[in-house]
Amino acid sequence: MTTRGVLYVHSAPRALCPHVEWAVAGVLGTRVNLDWIRQPAAPGTWRSEFSWQGQVGTASKLASALRGWHLLRFEVTAEPCPTAEGERYSCTPDLGIFHAVTGIHGDILIPEDRLRAALTRSQHGETDLEAELAKLLGKPWDDELEPFRYAGEGAPVRWLHQVV
Repeated sequence: MTTRGVLYVHSAPRALCPHVEWAVAGVLGTRVNLDWIRQPAAPGTWRSEFSWQGQVGTASKLASALRGWHLLRFEVTAEPCPTAEGERYSCTPDLGIFHAVTGIHGDILIPEDRLRAALTRSQHGETDLEAELAKLLGKPWDDELEPFRYAGEGAPVRWLHQVV
């Protein structure tokens, strides 16, 4: 079964850009040339977006291939398909990687065991419930990546048309 998704490289030093392309090509099994544009949120870095199609699990392979590279900020999404839920991976140098399962409308689906564990930690005074839930939803990653999500000057524009 195949799915499709998008790789968003929010910021990468110029010297790292070819290595990102090689890593993505290694996962997809085909040559990849990303269109790089300057990232205004972090001068001296570049950003790119790449739509991909592949087997279920491709998003996790892409995230694994790119994780841990210093100064690289990225997100990988995969759409749900008949045999699998969707996925979202977010990665920043400071926070590391975040993974979430997503439903057909893009909502994050949190497994009940993770919710129970957050409640237990909160009830034992180990953490604050609000902070635990924020982590389960990926809020720290969203907060750090938000300034980088804006494409800035020269970014390609994708028009979406509503079908009624």
